Amino acid sequence: MRTAVVTVAHGRHDHLACQRESLAAATVPPDHHVVVAIDDPVLAGSGRCSASLPATPLGLPLAAARNLGARIALGLGAGVLVFLDVDCLAGPGLVEAYADAVESDPSTVWSGPVTYLDPPPGTGYDLAALPGLDSPHPARPAPAPGERLHDADPDLFWSLSFACSAAAWRRSGGFCEDYVGYGGEDTDFGRVLVEDGLELGWLGAARAYHQFHPVSRPPVEHVDDIVRNAAIFRRRWGHTPMLGWLREFERLGLVKVDEDGRWHTLG
Repeated sequence: MRTAVVTVAHGRHDHLACQRESLAAATVPPDHHVVVAIDDPVLAGSGRCSASLPATPLGLPLAAARNLGARIALGLGAGVLVFLDVDCLAGPGLVEAYADAVESDPSTVWSGPVTYLDPPPGTGYDLAALPGLDSPHPARPAPAPGERLHDADPDLFWSLSFACSAAAWRRSGGFCEDYVGYGGEDTDFGRVLVEDGLELGWLGAARAYHQFHPVSRPPVEHVDDIVRNAAIFRRRWGHTPMLGWLREFERLGLVKVDEDGRWHTLG
């Protein structure tokens, strides 16, 4: 089956260029790299992307952009869809491992371990040295290379790095586009997959490496998105996600929760 990597990007042009280098250096490069620019006229006009979307009044349409990228990949004849965050470098065997797993078990949606890298040296990251930096994020499963874990927790699904068959993608219907901006759509998609009778698994050989960039903890610049998207998730699934962030926002005086358990921004 043909394999397409789907990446959505808003800025992060250097990170995208490094990601492209990592894909070109893979043991088995993808047949297609579908890049969807979001509110990024420089990238949209560069010839390096397949499509673009504008921002909405509420923020960046990340879910819609991933769905658009998938439609383009399917139109190119891809049978394996690999979704890779723009900040992620592909480990040498990531594409090959995902393709093998999807072909052997097309009803499972596979995720791979992701290592968060320290800032690069002045010369940039050495792609050949990435395996020596391997230290997957402790909040997610991290099977060893060659190991597969089945029946994964949908609440731990994330869109940094995952892959599925074309049939599984069509069966899922893609990401819920009610979500705009940061937060919630990953966990929602994990729930949708399980509801649709698909399996979730973790694939040790599909290792990715997240390039460094500064972050806020908690992500206060996304407070409006997180409160709004948490309400959408609650409406769809009956409970509130991202409670750790919401409680941190509450501690900072940015949000409050009412007697019905609904969160609201202040100010």
